[in-house]
Amino acid sequence: MELRRLGRTGLRVSRIGLGTLAWAGYPVERGTAEQRAAETLKAFWEAGGTLVDTADVYADGGAELLLGRLLDGLVPRRDLVIATKAGRVADAERPCDGSRGHLLAALDASLARLGTDHVDLWHVHAFDAGTPLEETLHAVDLAVSSGRARYAGVADFCGWQLAKAATWQLAAPGTRVPLASTLMEYSLLQRGVEREVLPAARDLGLGLLPSSPLGRGVLSGKYRGGARPEGSRGATERLAGFVEPYLDGAAERIVEAVATAADGLAVTPLQVALAWVRDRPGVTAPLVGARSAAQLQEALSAEALSLPDEITRALDDVSAPLHRYPDHDWSTL
Repeated sequence: MELRRLGRTGLRVSRIGLGTLAWAGYPVERGTAEQRAAETLKAFWEAGGTLVDTADVYADGGAELLLGRLLDGLVPRRDLVIATKAGRVADAERPCDGSRGHLLAALDASLARLGTDHVDLWHVHAFDAGTPLEETLHAVDLAVSSGRARYAGVADFCGWQLAKAATWQLAAPGTRVPLASTLMEYSLLQRGVEREVLPAARDLGLGLLPSSPLGRGVLSGKYRGGARPEGSRGATERLAGFVEPYLDGAAERIVEAVATAADGLAVTPLQVALAWVRDRPGVTAPLVGARSAAQLQEALSAEALSLPDEITRALDDVSAPLHRYPDHDWSTL
């Protein structure tokens, strides 16, 4: 698999990453989660994949535990770029905790679950308005200077939050750790990052790692015509609400356009949707949350696909978000 540099760093990662949110905790997978995860991780590694993303809150730490067990003999630790996150907490009154104490304690707990002395990439999982940003970022500096993390970034920061954090880190060269990446949802069904986050990331040298690059599974076409396939997220009471926002009329038009493009190229809609986001300017590696080795193999087959310019333009047009002031180019009027 082709490798890409993460932002302006020297870290190189596979241009498709493996997400682990689905590894533990889904009702449809209880009892088989470890076997499926093992098959998926091995297939990813054998295909040349390196970037594996997890978080301390995925299945309350279960995804990290599972990954740690699989690193013990299944896949060599040195062959993977392990990324994890900290900062989200199960507290309705304070869903984010960016305090230095919480973040560093969470990192130590993640390392213990993963069975490693360091992670290659550590993300602050959310912006905490209740903690001074410089305190949150000091935790980043300490994590890297102590060797517990090799690189660091942020996840789910909006445009001004990302720009403020990255600029703060660049303001004292040699004493603060420049941010390497930002992780955000990005797909043909969710292009909101193009308004401010992506321009900020590109300007400040951060690589973008898109989560849900397949529009929470909708861009695969599995929900066309109102279908709810057995075993899909949309068919479960717990996760149907996660998919529902992308099942409206506007999304349906985009899904149909992707399907038409796929028919013309003799590939699958999943491959088209993944290739589109993978090759967007500023993107380093979309994170595919495959729930089985079979799903992963279809995603990895997009490695050989480059969309023709005319198809890319058509998909750009049908999925274009509506940006008004101040993004509109008023000089053309």
